[in-house]
Amino acid sequence: MKRFPHSMGQVLTWLAFALVTAVAACGGGSAGGGTTTPPPAPPSSGMRDITSVQLSQEMSPGINLGNTLEAIGGETAWGNPMTSQATMDGYKTAGFKSVRIPVAYTQYSDAFNNISPSWLARVKQVVDYARKAGLYVVINIHWDGGWMNHPSYDQQAAINAKLTKFWTQIATTFKDYDDHLLFAGSNEVGMDAPWGTPVSAEWASVQNGFNQTFVNAVRATGGNNAKRHLVVQAYWTSIDYAVTINKVPTDTVANRLFMEVHYYDPFNFTINGDSKIWQWGSIAVDPQATETWANEPWVDAQFQKMKTGYVDKGVAVILGEFGAYQKPNYPGMSQYVNYWARYVSQSSHARGVVPMWWDTGAIVDRSTGAVRQPELVKALVDGVK
Repeated sequence: MKRFPHSMGQVLTWLAFALVTAVAACGGGSAGGGTTTPPPAPPSSGMRDITSVQLSQEMSPGINLGNTLEAIGGETAWGNPMTSQATMDGYKTAGFKSVRIPVAYTQYSDAFNNISPSWLARVKQVVDYARKAGLYVVINIHWDGGWMNHPSYDQQAAINAKLTKFWTQIATTFKDYDDHLLFAGSNEVGMDAPWGTPVSAEWASVQNGFNQTFVNAVRATGGNNAKRHLVVQAYWTSIDYAVTINKVPTDTVANRLFMEVHYYDPFNFTINGDSKIWQWGSIAVDPQATETWANEPWVDAQFQKMKTGYVDKGVAVILGEFGAYQKPNYPGMSQYVNYWARYVSQSSHARGVVPMWWDTGAIVDRSTGAVRQPELVKALVDGVK
């Protein structure tokens, strides 16, 4: 199986974690949002009678508010400014229709997994910025120190208890929001084991169980959460695992579930900064600078798996992260990055999958909302037309 072990979100998480020297105390950091005045909360309304597949057709393209609310050490610890209304307005103006907001909670929680009210208020404030801008919003529990990354029987009960406690609090905070807000249970959960280790039946069962625990916890909070569209994750958010070892959770309401996968193929082109692979696809001109196994036919085949395995069966699909990034030593790489971005966007969207670019502040200025990489943004937006 040609897939690298961890996605861009996790690679950048580990890199940033290595640079952080102090972790915010429980309820500390930037949880209160400083002196920023929050926008008024959107009015509550009922959930539309719309399936997740229908909802997904309104969400493309999407972007991630990466390395921000999930940053270990506080919202600005990984180099981004405090998120503001300008951030979300910038996404909307650039042409994005949805934003995925990765969030960490453990550093803002006590020993009993009670999340600081000030941190929940800050997450709510950022969600309100996005909703005021007219964006669909997906919030999750992101890496968060990796406490879910040991899906074994001996850890199952403790992890499920924490997962339930967290999602009960998060879901209660947002129970009156309408269906423009989605919850995603986790992110890239799988066993921390050497790459290439076969996934055991135990690990697969426990990770599938996390998805079920998440759905159960949210539904139990009532209100609009009884019908909210929920996003569960494939093992390591791998497309191949999604169609081989994952199962759709049992739900109390029909047609309200998404499956989430991520895509960064080929790794040596997209995020391996040490690699000399800097061209991609049928437009590549140097055989030594490209890897052909993951060219356009591979992209199409991967997303076709998700269409056949999920979308055609009434389960929507979010491509929660994808991305390819410029290598400084190859200034001509940008045309290939833009082409890859457009092709992956087009191929996924054409098969009913919502593409959400992993961004850490590079393509839209977080302070002003100005577009920093117009050609890349154009590729992402035009790819879903």
